Amino acid sequence: MAVNTLSGRFLMLTIIFVMLAEVLILVPSVARYREDYLLTRLERAQIASLALLTTEGMIAEDLEHELLVNAGVFNVVLRRDELRELVLSSPIPQPVHATYDLREPGQIELIRDALNVLIDPENRVIRVIGDPVREAGLLIEVTTETEPLRREMIEYGLRILALSAVIAVMTALLLFIAVHHLMLKPIRRVVNHMTAYAEAPEDTQRIITPTARVRELREAEDALEQLQKQLTGALRQKERLAQLGGAVAKISHDLRNILTTASLFADRLERSDDPAVARAAPKLVSSISRAVNLCESTLAFGKAEEPPPRMSRVALRGLIDDVVESERLATSEASAVEFVTDVPAQMMIRGDSEQLHRVLSNLVRNARQAIEASKEPGTIEIAAGEDDSSWWIRVGDTGPGLPEKAREHLFTPFQGGARKGGIGLGLAIAAELVRGHGGRLELHRSDELGTEFLIHLPKSAATGDHPIAAKAS
Repeated sequence: MAVNTLSGRFLMLTIIFVMLAEVLILVPSVARYREDYLLTRLERAQIASLALLTTEGMIAEDLEHELLVNAGVFNVVLRRDELRELVLSSPIPQPVHATYDLREPGQIELIRDALNVLIDPENRVIRVIGDPVREAGLLIEVTTETEPLRREMIEYGLRILALSAVIAVMTALLLFIAVHHLMLKPIRRVVNHMTAYAEAPEDTQRIITPTARVRELREAEDALEQLQKQLTGALRQKERLAQLGGAVAKISHDLRNILTTASLFADRLERSDDPAVARAAPKLVSSISRAVNLCESTLAFGKAEEPPPRMSRVALRGLIDDVVESERLATSEASAVEFVTDVPAQMMIRGDSEQLHRVLSNLVRNARQAIEASKEPGTIEIAAGEDDSSWWIRVGDTGPGLPEKAREHLFTPFQGGARKGGIGLGLAIAAELVRGHGGRLELHRSDELGTEFLIHLPKSAATGDHPIAAKAS
């Protein structure tokens, strides 16, 4: 198991943290062990002194020495009835180094004294004071050496460390097994799904199916599933668009030839003696010319993007009147659609007249179709104005408004269709053409009272000059 893996690092961290916790427990344990060791010496010394007291002080020197050796002390002092009495004694090899009172010790004091014993390798003589067992006097005092105490404390600490190491390893293994099944296996499953999906993102069979029971992992799987579905859909749409683009290019090529022939025949209609035909012929020629230009633009779009606009001065009122007249002719007799324009008669803008005609035609046509679909009377209003920095054109209607789904992908090709049978290209094309002018097309509002679009055309972007220069032109 490599240390740089999630499994290896988790196992190592678990062992380290458990060992750290055991070390924090070890120090108080060793301190408590020292206290118990010294209390045992006091108890043995008390028993030895009682044995001497039962003989009324008549004890052989060898026996007294044996009692002190068994108790592990050099001498014993008892305080009974306010009298301090040296009960057992033997020569002390060196002066007393320190005195420790175990009658009411504090935990911090015990830990400090235990650490002092551990870090001092010298064998010292210490005095220990404590309470006699079973209240056999006021206090008991003994002197002893620290070397045996230090040796037993070290052995006890090593036993505790060994036990801690075993506990740490066992705990780490148990935690590792649990985490491996609860987290690592689901994470590895997600990684395997991502790897398999990356090999063939178009294959829907490789999209992950969320199965994790852990909430955070389930949320990650749900997010990954949603992302994979969106990406697969986008790739499929891209493929369909590529196929559609090739088909549209072929159709536009043949349609352009057909419209060119129709344009030749429409030119002859202008010389007709019939006044009605003579009036309609220019409109027909203009419409066919726009259709030919649209076919050529479609062929160009199949190669790259929309061609850049051919900027010129355009009389906006005439352009809008032409669009409105064409839509009036396309309006069915059963529908009651009213067209209202509010455009200054002398207003001039700079732009590509053909492209702006396509933009306005798309917006007005969508508004007309929305009103006709509602089978209720409605009004389409087209207004325009300008300020120091831009021109604006507003196209609004009193139709039923756009559905929520259409508003989410309004300017996305093949996704922003608002009516049944629509393919969602009109607004996408219109937005692209407006961007080509350096402007923007935005949905100002859409509710039960109708829909309103705004076209912003910046003067600086249109002319390449300062806005004031554009206004002066």
